Amino acid sequence: MTQWLQLQQLDPKYLEQVDQLYDDTFPMAVRQYLSQWIESQDWEYTADVDNEALAKVRFHDLLNQLDDQYSRFSLEKDFLSQHNIRKIKRNLQDRFQDDPVSMAMIINRSLKEERQILLSAQNTEVELCLCSLYLCNLALIFLCSCSNLQTFTNFIQESEQNIKKLEDLQDDYDFKNNDLLCKERWGQLGRLLSEVCHLWLNILFSFSGCVKEVVGQMADVLNVAEQMQIELITLELPDWRKRQQMACIGGPPNVCLDQLQNWFTTVVECLLQVRQQLKKLLELEQKYTYEHDPITHSKISLEDRTLSLFKSFIANSMVVERQPCMPTHPQRPLVLKTGVQFTVKVRLLAKLQEFNHTVKVKVFFDKDVTERRKGFRRFNVLGTNMKVMNMEESNNLAAEFRHLQLKEQKATGGRANDGPLIVTEELHTISFEAELCHAAMVFNIATSLPVVVISNVSQLPSGWASILWYNMLNSETKNLSFFLNPPPVTWGQLSEVLSWQFSSVTKRGLNDEQLRMLGEKLVAVNDPEAAIPWSKFCKVGCFSKNFTFWLWIEGILDLIKRHLLSLWNDGCIMGFVSKEHGKALLNDKYPGTFLLRFSESNRDGAITFSWVEHTANEEPQVRSVEPYTKKELSAVSLPDIIRNYRVMAVENIPDNPLRYLYPDIPKDIAFKKYYSKPKDSKAHWFPALATGQIKSPRLFLVYFSRFQKKESTLSWARNHKLKF
Repeated sequence: MTQWLQLQQLDPKYLEQVDQLYDDTFPMAVRQYLSQWIESQDWEYTADVDNEALAKVRFHDLLNQLDDQYSRFSLEKDFLSQHNIRKIKRNLQDRFQDDPVSMAMIINRSLKEERQILLSAQNTEVELCLCSLYLCNLALIFLCSCSNLQTFTNFIQESEQNIKKLEDLQDDYDFKNNDLLCKERWGQLGRLLSEVCHLWLNILFSFSGCVKEVVGQMADVLNVAEQMQIELITLELPDWRKRQQMACIGGPPNVCLDQLQNWFTTVVECLLQVRQQLKKLLELEQKYTYEHDPITHSKISLEDRTLSLFKSFIANSMVVERQPCMPTHPQRPLVLKTGVQFTVKVRLLAKLQEFNHTVKVKVFFDKDVTERRKGFRRFNVLGTNMKVMNMEESNNLAAEFRHLQLKEQKATGGRANDGPLIVTEELHTISFEAELCHAAMVFNIATSLPVVVISNVSQLPSGWASILWYNMLNSETKNLSFFLNPPPVTWGQLSEVLSWQFSSVTKRGLNDEQLRMLGEKLVAVNDPEAAIPWSKFCKVGCFSKNFTFWLWIEGILDLIKRHLLSLWNDGCIMGFVSKEHGKALLNDKYPGTFLLRFSESNRDGAITFSWVEHTANEEPQVRSVEPYTKKELSAVSLPDIIRNYRVMAVENIPDNPLRYLYPDIPKDIAFKKYYSKPKDSKAHWFPALATGQIKSPRLFLVYFSRFQKKESTLSWARNHKLKF
């Protein structure tokens, strides 16, 4: 099967990617009509600039193939297709008659991109298979839990039926006993004694057998409940919290909370039924008991086990569904700024109608940890810090706090923060407590999360670094001294989390090559098990600069979000490649091939491009420009800079040295859709020049080269006394 036919069988989202590969420069219709012939040629070899003669031959072969296709349409009397073929042929001749190598390069690039799309689709199928395996595992867990729950509910129903049977026997006994007493009053004593003995023997036999069965079933019910306690509270709930931690720092979205709620609710409902059944058994025991009565011997044990299980499920049923987060920074939860409102939502997994509007949740900050944290800052929680859980706003039993904020308490007798840790390493606890009353019993429920509190938005990156490190390595919620001696993380763990930071705010994470370069900056060898200490990540300067590795990454992230989002999403930016490695990549490429990489010397994020050109001796020479910062990119977009970039060539004529985006994509094909539309007026850049906003000569050339002048850019600049 040809590559083109394989592409046509893909999902629509991949077909959209194929559609973006073709435009009027090389129409998709040509790819469709000549698919077999195109795929039978070696376009990579033909696209070499040294094979121009072969490229001409292939160009004329392509035109001949179009003529053959035209003849087929003539036989079919397909006038519209004939018209399209003639038009396509004329356009191809106009574009590539004098430059057939460019056509070969376009076809070669398109075929490579098609193969990448096919590979991506195949990888997606593999991921779907892995995902299905994961879902199968979840399904097995679900079926196992459902099996236990089904057994649980079956036992409950059988017990209910048997208790009803006991009640019927008790009623039967009461009726007949009253009837015998009535007969006794009329003096039928002889026959009465015989009937009494017979009645007692029958009822005792039926009653004692049924009681044993009911008590045994209750014990079985509690055995299943204890197994569910292990599965849900000991295993599944901690696993959900760990998934929530990973989702917090950009990992896969957290799942299965609704299912966890269903499990908790079912178990708690069944335990309440068991308590009701025990109550009925005790009532029956008061009416009638006998020697070795199973109820008398087992009631204390059954009551204690039922109550213990009920308390355990209720005590663990409150979770933080939506972590504390400032609306201004939704992708940075658990970092809170003083004086800025934040929201948080808690949820009760035991969703019972009788709990609706009866459970009051209160927020506390650093409760019961003051003495242990002497010297650390203290805060008051402002806003409505108490809510009632209800099911009105959602299908869950939840309480959402929307207008909380923190205010730092004034320190007495010294600095506010005189502890052993800096502000962004200082962990605090936000906790939620509730009191649940049921059947004259009071249950205390609580849950908590660690947070970092900052007083200035400039501390946000460092605070987020602390949350990253904590969530990667720690599952406890109150390990507030974690950063007194933070453990190291492996490069395998950190590389995955770094990629999440990009994929959580863009559509593209970091590939293996980009992560390899970053790994070389932190560890000598690219080893997934290599240990990276906290200080090297967030406290010690990198690249021999006075800023840390994480602040460098944070600056690049902000640069992408503000100015490079589309370019990054579309894969135009190689980004993380060192200057030396960039030279190695460009040395054997066509003159004018360039790549985009992030600067290693700018803390706030900057991007540069390097290109290769050949000297008079045909030696490759790689050149780079001074990195573009956020300030410059705010004035003019990077695609426009690339389109209008000029250097002085022969006879002082400005020339754009950028021709192909690495590896071999023609510049205008790669960036055309990002170019700004031309403006008739020059007013948008002359005021900037006059007021001194355009101070860089390089940036001036970018602006000025957009407009056609009789005099050259350089002479105009000299006439206006601009120094270069």
